[in-house]
This record gives sequence, structure tokens and C-alpha cells, in this order.
Amino acid sequence: MALLDGKVIVVTGAKGNLGATMISVALGEGATVIGLDYAQIDFQADNFEGFSGVDLTNADATHAVFAQISEKYGRIDGLANIAGGFCWETLADGEPSSWDKMFRINVVTASNACRAALAALIKSAGKIVNIGAAGATKSGAGFGPYAASKAGVAKLTESLAEECKSHNVCVNAVLPSVIDTPLNRSDMPDADFSGWVSPQQLSDVLCFLLSAKADPITGALIPVTGRV
Repeated sequence: MALLDGKVIVVTGAKGNLGATMISVALGEGATVIGLDYAQIDFQADNFEGFSGVDLTNADATHAVFAQISEKYGRIDGLANIAGGFCWETLADGEPSSWDKMFRINVVTASNACRAALAALIKSAGKIVNIGAAGATKSGAGFGPYAASKAGVAKLTESLAEECKSHNVCVNAVLPSVIDTPLNRSDMPDADFSGWVSPQQLSDVLCFLLSAKADPITGALIPVTGRV
């Protein structure tokens, strides 16, 4: 039996490399998958539906699309919050607006999606997995806005896990290091790619955390750092 047989899973950030990989892996594990993104979603497959033009920084728009999903599919069993972004800039040379931008696209998108999905997840005793970052626990020069926002995702995860314990909803986060995507290879051409975590490997972990096998796990911040 596949990990996610019969489950309805929502994946935000469906347009990106990790989001698209997660969709493929979840479909392979037997799930019905709904992908959300602000950009146009080109992914097509059986048991998949994409919702493009979704502004997850807008609470009302987020609530509306999750209400539509719940009505159409009758349930939501899992939410993978992959939507987000990255910037690199030092405090001395950067822009104050970058801090707000990172907070909105990393923390606000996740919190809005969690809030909008929560009623359905309580009914199904479902699961939430957020994408944090290893850099949120030990940051480096130029990572300030990004790392601070991902630390916010970690605390959102811990807080919501405590809030949801009585409802049997599990809330966890993974903390990846560098994900092996074409963009990251292009940005860091001299790096040793062999130690990076692939989107497939990270998606395998996400699917496990969305499955019944992860029932005993909630409030965890799980490093998925490969050999970086």
C-alpha cells in the first residue's frame, strides 16, 4: 500500500522545482494532489488539479481557494507549504523592504494556508508540513532576512503543533540546506553538488510526514541537510 493512498494533499508553490517534484512523488504514493501557485501551473497529470493566480499573502484569497478545494473534494488530509522565496544581501548594503518581503512570502503564505486549511484538517485528523531552513538555526552573512523569516516558519510550526494536539493534527517542518536545483547550481557553479539534497529526497521526507506512519510526530523541526 502506498503511503498516501486515498489522501487529498494540497501543495503550495506548485510551480517551483521542489513543488513540481513533490506533486509527482505524492501522486506516485497514491494521493490526489491540488497544487497552488501565483504563477501559471503547467503540470498536468491524472489525479492532479492546479490553481494558478493564488496570492497566498492575501488571507481572503487563500481562504476562498481552500473553501473551493474542500467543497469539491470533500476533505483535505494534508498540506505541504512549499511556497516561499530567498534573497541574499548584507544588512549594510541591503534594503529594509527585503525583511518585509521575506516575511510575507515565507511566513505569511504559510500561516494563511494553515489557517485556511485548518478546519478541514481537523475533520480528517490531517497533517501539515512546512519548509523551514537549516540556516534559521545557524545563519551566515547575507542571510539575515531569509533566515529570520525561516525562523518564523519554525516557530509557527511549533506553536501550531501545540495548538492542534487536541485535534490530532500533526504539524512539522523540514529544515533543508541547499536543494539541488538548476537555479542553485547556476548560482553556485563551483560548489560540490554531490552533498546537496535533491528535490526527490526532500519530497520523500515530506510524503512520509504527511502519511499515517508519521502519526507520532508533531512539533518537530527535522534537518534534511544531506552532507552540506
